[in-house]
Amino acid sequence: MTSLTEQQLATALATQGLSLRGAFAPTPADGLPLLPQGQVAASVWMVGVIGSGFWPHFKVSPCYSDGLPHALDRWSRTIGEDLAQQFGGLALFPFEGPPYWPFQRWADRAEATEPSRMLLRIHPQHGLWHAYRFALALPQPAPAPGTAVQAPPAGLCARCSGQPCLGACPVGAYTGEAFLLDACAAHLHSGRGQDCMQGGCLARRACPVAPDL
Repeated sequence: MTSLTEQQLATALATQGLSLRGAFAPTPADGLPLLPQGQVAASVWMVGVIGSGFWPHFKVSPCYSDGLPHALDRWSRTIGEDLAQQFGGLALFPFEGPPYWPFQRWADRAEATEPSRMLLRIHPQHGLWHAYRFALALPQPAPAPGTAVQAPPAGLCARCSGQPCLGACPVGAYTGEAFLLDACAAHLHSGRGQDCMQGGCLARRACPVAPDL
């Protein structure tokens, strides 16, 4: 097991196009398993992507080109498990389950995120252009949370004039209260869905927070 600093972990992740997304101190109520050496996890570090910076790293990985399903999840698992072994911890993934780890609630404990009208977590700097790929449960304590985590800027969507994301979907898949998966999938697989397929979700692109990501 290698000793860990926050900068070491951030640097290791950056070589794969991934970002350290904050950390929190777990409690017994989180129900985390013991670490490989039998310790109780002292911290959970959230790891994810911001914008498309990870894509060049993923695209040259064996997982991208081997033709097997769930390439991005397998790529994430490889990196997460390697880092967990290096630092004496456990890698936890949002795609493992059921039961599934509560990544959205964990995100709120690690950094300044909040629910959006699209039912994704919105971040004041990254908007909707971010995601969590895994978490690392480690024996080292988490750093004290920054002021942004202690007092997140609540109400980004409530303060958004017109909420253009809700009107941008051509099939109304986002209602602000629910996501109509079947309507979205049918549109994507039709000839009319090519803009969304090639350029990304129109509703997500309509969000005025971090449009350049």
